[in-house]
Formats: sequence, C-alpha cells, structure tokens
Amino acid sequence: MNRILALFLLTTAPLLAQEPSADRIQKHIEKLASDRMKGRGTGSRENAKAAAYIAKHFRKYGLKPLGEDGYYQPFTAKVRRVVVPDSLRKAANVIGFLDNGAAHTIVIGAHYDHLGLGNQGSSLDKNPQGQIHNGADDNASGVAGLLELAQYYAKNDVKEPYNFLFMAFGAEELGLLGSRHFLNHPTLPLDRMNFMICMDMIGRYDPNRGVGIGGYGTADAWPAVFQDVTAGVKFFTDRAGNGGSDNAAFYAKQIPVLFFHTGGHPDYHKPTDDPGKIDAKAEEEILKLEIKLIDKAMRLPKMTFTPVQ
Repeated sequence: MNRILALFLLTTAPLLAQEPSADRIQKHIEKLASDRMKGRGTGSRENAKAAAYIAKHFRKYGLKPLGEDGYYQPFTAKVRRVVVPDSLRKAANVIGFLDNGAAHTIVIGAHYDHLGLGNQGSSLDKNPQGQIHNGADDNASGVAGLLELAQYYAKNDVKEPYNFLFMAFGAEELGLLGSRHFLNHPTLPLDRMNFMICMDMIGRYDPNRGVGIGGYGTADAWPAVFQDVTAGVKFFTDRAGNGGSDNAAFYAKQIPVLFFHTGGHPDYHKPTDDPGKIDAKAEEEILKLEIKLIDKAMRLPKMTFTPVQ
C-alpha cells in the first residue's frame, strides 16, 4: 500500500465509520420492535425501556442532556383505551443536544411510542386487544434514523455552523402529545431553532413510489437546498408541513419542517408491522439523502418560515 493511499484511508476511516449503516439500523429496529418490547405503549415498562435505550445512545455519542431530568422531559399523557375509560400515564421525551457554540439549532426528531398490546384505540386490526403491535416501521425505523444521524453529527469531528437538538418524542400516537408538550415547555428557546427534520415510517421503501418529503413549502430556502441533490433512492417533495407526524406541531409554531415518510402499507397499525419487513439498506440511503440536505441547509442563513396555503 503506498503512503498516499494509506494516509487517505487513515483520515477518512473515522468519518466513514460514522455514516449511516444498514446493519446498525436493523439492530436498532430489532431491539425496539421485538416482542419483548410489547409494542412500546405509552405508560408501559417497555416504553420506558425504549426511552432508556435512546438515552443510553445519546450518552454514548456525547450529547448534552437537555431534558428536565437529564435526557428526559417527563409529562403526563392521557391514554384513550378501547375497553376501559381514559387513564393518565407517565410519558417522556428524550432530548440530547450537540452544542457547536452556534446561535441557532437544527431539530431532528422521531417518536418512539407505538400501540402496545392494542388497547390504546388506534389499531386497525379486527381483534387488536392482547396482540403485540411491534411498530417496526411505525416508528422504530424513525428512531433508528434519529440515532444514526445523532451518531453521525456527534462523531464526524466537524464543528458545524449550527447546533443540533435530537429528540425522541413520547405519546405521538395519542395526538402528538410529546412534541406539543416540548413546544409548550421548551428546554431551548424556539426562536433559536432553524428548522425541524421529522422521521416517521421510513423503513418500508417502495421504489415505485419513492420516499416522500413533506414541508417543501415551509421555508423560502428549501428549493435552493434541494436543487441538484441526488440520492440512492427515489424521492419526491410535497409543500404541506402541517400533517403526518410531530412535524405538524413544529409547523404550528412557525418553524420550517421537512417530514420523511416511505408511505402506507397493509401492516400499518397492525400486529404484523414486524422488523423482518424493514428495508434497512434503503433507509440507509434515505439518511444519506437527509445528510446531504442538512449539510446544504447549513451553508445558508437561518431560514424564514413561510405558511403553506
């Protein structure tokens, strides 16, 4: 091996090692969406275990805790169940901060809760009660993406011109409760936020459809960011930013958003949304596309929010 090649491999290996990895994505999803996690229903022990798994990785990546109790921002969620009356459950957001000493911050988020054992009212199965709703695509896939992007930006040895706030939201399935709680009780001033990236169901890529990216119309700068961007997956944009997932809560606060989603499928909100159906390699390419867009956006000043008619 000549010296130039050896030097190239030495200097690029650490960065390449932190790029999104299909193997790590699959491992995260298999952990979060295993039968042992019993569907990560809000208020369950398994939901708390999922939160602890995310916090453990935030700690591993060296992110600063920015919850109200370390990485955690606790709140109370109202759970609307099928068989018994409504109840109140403990829930939490998990929040890690990458401080680059910048004036403004990019938010990257995904919800980690799902439907538990089918008692929370939104299962589409004919007989949901007692069945584990693993939620591999919805939304272990998004959490895997969140962890991969957190690792990439925390470990790439580059001091970016923006800070990053990585957030795993609780109780999204109950009505965006976690993201709305954060926005009403922010641990970082909202006026310091540049834009928000939301990932919800990015694990079932269909090459005929491509990955949808909502929120294209929520900032004056998005067209310039997307210009000439290519990817290893097919993608298309949609102007709207006020639907789909936790991005809608940020849009309501006039924060520009992008929402990544690979589309619906027959296993949506059913016990059959299992890890074996995930396309981790395609998700890896989706995350590489996100990195391209984020990196281009960081070359620009703070975005100006534009409402979508």
